[in-house]
Amino acid sequence: MSERAHPSDLELAALISSKICHDIIGPVSAINNGLEILNEEDDAQAKDYALNVIRNVTETASARLQFARFAFGAAGSAGSEIELSSAEKLSRGLIGAGKHKLIWRGIPGQMLKDRVKLLLNLIAAAPTAIPRGGEIEVNITGPLQSPTFVVRCRGTGARPPQYLGDFVNGSPPQIDAMSIQAYYTLRLAASSGMRVEIVKDGVDMLLMAKPVR
Repeated sequence: MSERAHPSDLELAALISSKICHDIIGPVSAINNGLEILNEEDDAQAKDYALNVIRNVTETASARLQFARFAFGAAGSAGSEIELSSAEKLSRGLIGAGKHKLIWRGIPGQMLKDRVKLLLNLIAAAPTAIPRGGEIEVNITGPLQSPTFVVRCRGTGARPPQYLGDFVNGSPPQIDAMSIQAYYTLRLAASSGMRVEIVKDGVDMLLMAKPVR
């Protein structure tokens, strides 16, 4: 990566904060709009619609915040490991029931925190590899002490994930609140003794993290 791709620690914290705010501002604004409809409308159908919107976007906002707490924050900081079952639950909450389907083929047990955070960030990047929708298949193989992650993105027009593909290919984009997650993903890989690879496998795109030998 070029020199411009190395923000200071303060810049990194600020950019990640901006990323989290960007991800939740939409659902929070939708909740506010739904509450305004409830306050202003007398029509029962309009109120039912507003309640449905509030329920749906509240779930979305909660899922994104819980995911960010683990993927970016110090969740579970009392220990150095995180249960992979928690990572699966968070990933299912993030991917949701929209145009992307999550398939989890992981192994049970605990794994070092930074490695779990690396996996979560790879999963977060996966939908941008298949923007039209499709399957995101998470595979965790090898021993828990030295795992290999393969996130297979299967869908029409699969391509390298936005921003992460540029970093891995040695053409880093300008660092901002949108590209910071990709940069952070590579920082997590380095701290975990792993390297990130992006490989085209037929029509699928593979996002991989392997131990550095």
